[in-house]
Amino acid sequence: MVELVEQAAAGVVTMHARARSAGADCPHCGSASDRVHGRYMRRLADAAVGGVRVVIELLVRRFKCPNLACQAVTFAEQIAGLTSPHARYTPLVREQLTSIALALAGRAGARLAGVLGLRVAKDTLLRLVHATPEEPVGQIRVLGVDDFALRKGDSYATILVDLETRRPVDVLPGRDAEPLAAWLKGHPEVEIICRDRAGAYAEGACTGAPQAVQVADAWHLWHNLGAAVEKTVSAHHACVRTTFENTFPATPPAGDDIWLTPPAAALLDVCGRERRLVTRTRERHTAVRQLLDDGSTLEDICRTLQLDRSTVRRFARATSIDELLVKATNRSTILDEYKPYLHQRWIEGCHSSAQLHQEIVALGFAGSLQTVRRYLRPFKTATVGPPARRSAPRPRRIVRWIMTDPGNLTADDAADLKEIRTGCRELDAVTHHVRDFAAMMRDLRGDQLPAWMERALTDDLPALHSLIIGLSRDIDAVTAGLSTPWSSGQVEGQVTRTKLLKRQGYGRANLDFLRKRVLLTP
Repeated sequence: MVELVEQAAAGVVTMHARARSAGADCPHCGSASDRVHGRYMRRLADAAVGGVRVVIELLVRRFKCPNLACQAVTFAEQIAGLTSPHARYTPLVREQLTSIALALAGRAGARLAGVLGLRVAKDTLLRLVHATPEEPVGQIRVLGVDDFALRKGDSYATILVDLETRRPVDVLPGRDAEPLAAWLKGHPEVEIICRDRAGAYAEGACTGAPQAVQVADAWHLWHNLGAAVEKTVSAHHACVRTTFENTFPATPPAGDDIWLTPPAAALLDVCGRERRLVTRTRERHTAVRQLLDDGSTLEDICRTLQLDRSTVRRFARATSIDELLVKATNRSTILDEYKPYLHQRWIEGCHSSAQLHQEIVALGFAGSLQTVRRYLRPFKTATVGPPARRSAPRPRRIVRWIMTDPGNLTADDAADLKEIRTGCRELDAVTHHVRDFAAMMRDLRGDQLPAWMERALTDDLPALHSLIIGLSRDIDAVTAGLSTPWSSGQVEGQVTRTKLLKRQGYGRANLDFLRKRVLLTP
């Protein structure tokens, strides 16, 4: 029995207490003792009342152990539900502070606890998280695996998720095969492993759980297909621009050579000279291809040309210079949406740059008069006004049209895509293949994958061929990914939550602390 007496002070409610029991049991040997060796005062923080701190001053007795063989000579009594060895918080407060620490980490948690009347240091909150026991993993049948960045481009970690209970079960350092294989060897009950197409996870799953069926995530397959489609569209964007050019009125009269066709105009500046960006792209592409033909590695080329590795890799993987020029020249400007208006006003007879600048400023243009003058300078050398042209859609917009369900396209987008497919046989073929793949993925017909791959290989689509070669190396997992409803969607959600928890730590917490928060935060 504990006797309590309240005493209010400035901002603190102090409760004085002492035990009334006759004796206590030794925590080491279990012997009962009623021989009091001494007394001392313990101060325990309890749950706040009305936002006011509560402190319990507990008079504790120290007993002498009667067992001469016991390693403890004396021991302090503990009050069940109120005290534990060396604790300065009651179990209720400890539970509250642990919940705050798991939700907000150190500094933010300490600030919130202070507002709630619980004075605590940030380091104490971190220690509470580390001391919290983890839930047992239990039996796992379907496991999801994915990586996330601790520091992007430098260090990574792997998260494991039980897809049936929808909760993370572990966080492993790195994203290599060995840690995953070691973890799987301790869980032979795993039957299905959902993963992306990373080779390290495939190797780790084969080594650690050869009995499990590996499933390549459908979203990653669709994303890989989209990347191949984007490369194809970029390589054939000249066909798209030619198709849209042919829909315009007849060529202007002789002497109006200033009105260049869209492909050429995209490569030249307003003075008719080749743009510096285009010239630089050509020179870099020639230099990279020459060094590759001489047997140089990407690292050697980076050092020789003093270029970033990603830039050299992009030039090395390009199938043609046109693919690079499409990305280099298809850059939007703040004047793009006002060009049709400028064309129309010029045809109507308004040739004053200052007047036209004022008019488009009234429409929302935020650029300078010089920008308008540079654009209109070629107009002054022509005998007639330029026709209002419809610009070709950018590659990414075409990719979106191809990758979208035809039933979800607007009438205008569907008409533009049909026009593009009519003007380019390769883009028509890739559209057919994408829609066949989408139907196969939607209907879970992975058995149709080999036939789809054979049909795609018959067309001249290098980017799609590269994708098929990669799929062939992981054909069993890809087929399972297109045949079963399991995916890594839940894992991606856990990765997003993990990134939030990581940022709440302001980059100061290590992987052990982040792992605790990932596993224990609901």
